[in-house]
Amino acid sequence: MEKLIIYQAFPRILTNTVSDPVPNGTYERNGSGKLNDITPTLLAQLKKMGINCLWLTGIIEMATKTAFDDGKIPADNPNVVKGEAGSPYAIKDYYDVAPAIATEVADRMKEFEAVVKRTHEAGLKLIIDFVPNHTARHYHSDSAPVGIEDFGRNDDFSKFFSRDNNYYYITNQRFAPNFDIAQKGTEPYVEFPAKATGNDCYSAFCDVNDWYETVKLNYGFDPGDWSTHYEPVPDTWLKMLHILRFWASKGIDGFRCDMVFMVPREFWHWAIPQVKQDYPGVIFIGEIYEVEAYRPFLDYCHFDYLYDKVNLYDTLKGICCHNWSAAQLTGCWQTVDGIGDSMLNFLENHDEVRFASREFADNPAKVTPYLVASAMISRGPFMIYYGQELGEMAHDNEGFAGDNNRSTIFDYWSYDTLRRWYNDGKCNLRRLTQQEKWLRALYSKVLNLCNEQKAICDGSFFDLMYVNLRNPEFDPHSQFAFLRYTDDSILLFLLNFSGVPVKVGLIIPDLAYDMAKINEGIYHSRDLLWDKDFTFDLQRDKATHFEVGAYDALILPLPVFKPVKKNKVKINEEK
Repeated sequence: MEKLIIYQAFPRILTNTVSDPVPNGTYERNGSGKLNDITPTLLAQLKKMGINCLWLTGIIEMATKTAFDDGKIPADNPNVVKGEAGSPYAIKDYYDVAPAIATEVADRMKEFEAVVKRTHEAGLKLIIDFVPNHTARHYHSDSAPVGIEDFGRNDDFSKFFSRDNNYYYITNQRFAPNFDIAQKGTEPYVEFPAKATGNDCYSAFCDVNDWYETVKLNYGFDPGDWSTHYEPVPDTWLKMLHILRFWASKGIDGFRCDMVFMVPREFWHWAIPQVKQDYPGVIFIGEIYEVEAYRPFLDYCHFDYLYDKVNLYDTLKGICCHNWSAAQLTGCWQTVDGIGDSMLNFLENHDEVRFASREFADNPAKVTPYLVASAMISRGPFMIYYGQELGEMAHDNEGFAGDNNRSTIFDYWSYDTLRRWYNDGKCNLRRLTQQEKWLRALYSKVLNLCNEQKAICDGSFFDLMYVNLRNPEFDPHSQFAFLRYTDDSILLFLLNFSGVPVKVGLIIPDLAYDMAKINEGIYHSRDLLWDKDFTFDLQRDKATHFEVGAYDALILPLPVFKPVKKNKVKINEEK
């Protein structure tokens, strides 16, 4: 069983080599990375780091302030576009590739198909975003197959809700946000009647914090009276199923599905099996923020994996930022017990602050225990966000959102850390600092171990905390310990979330000895993380002692008990 290790990246930023981008810079000024820059060399380096799946964000054409192909692809009204580049989640053509990431705009789909092929040849999977809940405020496809009509083209504007309308309409009212969207020197944006805004804002008077660049899609749910109208199948369902099949036919390996809980569960129950019937290997990853919805979205809705943001991620951030105790990690695996293999864990993505930023750890060197916990606590997928492996701190003011401890999704930009690693396509360590080299080596070690060690990718989990909560030689506020094991391998994980080195006397209970088949005795073992030698005494009736550095972790192989086989004595019987 291979553990999925995902690398999320924005092509327009990943390989952008402009060394002096300016806030709010245009495409012409700040430049953009290209699909063609995702070369075999780059992919080989990701593979070498332990990545086996590439998630390219910002593939499908979004609304933007930039015109392309000598105006054949016009710019969108800037008053409803966030940033110069635009949000990758404000889709204006579900059947097209964003022109900013194409070397030859007219060949943009061919360039995407070539990336899919190169990624597979490098031994990686490739997934893209599917954005089902909302579109850009103005949607028009110039690339849809014959017979496919635009969202909203046949809508009845006189009704707030109609089963086969693609949007919701605030009848007899113009779109009129309660903040000034007018940009000097631009043509005013006029929308009459107003459509509901993408974050379930069923009003013409949206707020600055609403997703005002998007409009909500109608799947047959009437928010006026909470009634549902799913039979016969609504028009939006049919359109979205066609879009999923269209992209699956390009050879991609799956979809990261945006805000899945904002779309009726009945749609997923209906759509995903149909896609999988035609493309059995395609995976569906759901962005979700409701723990109580995890099991229904896996069972009824047929998702393969779900974000575990509000459970494990929030707990790890709480340990780092809010003095939460490491012992709370026990509750994380208990919450998803039985479905942990379907949970996608991460420390960063485009929605969250960078781990190394001021709002999180404020130091990339603190990452070891957080990384080990997130990547190795289960058999489920683990994801990193481009630049995370270099300690990117997201302290740039790129434009739209300013310096907010996140990497922009709205602007044309490039990052010094990534530029130096990319090194004009060489993708090597020559321009990295010593800390960046150390950090990338750490990520490479951890990510590769995830699939090199059967106990991690295919083993069982045993939490050692319950017998150490009152252990005077163990601090459950700052330390966390667990086992991962198979029939022929055992790994002990000892994590220290404190800023000082610790000497730990760890109790391993009888039940763990029996279930994992741990052999007693004095043993020598080499830590898999740092290649350090340890000698320790494993006995059922006493603690085993280790030293763990500040913000550090140990991953130690333990001896497996193998019973001695007794030779059978044959007895000759006289007849």
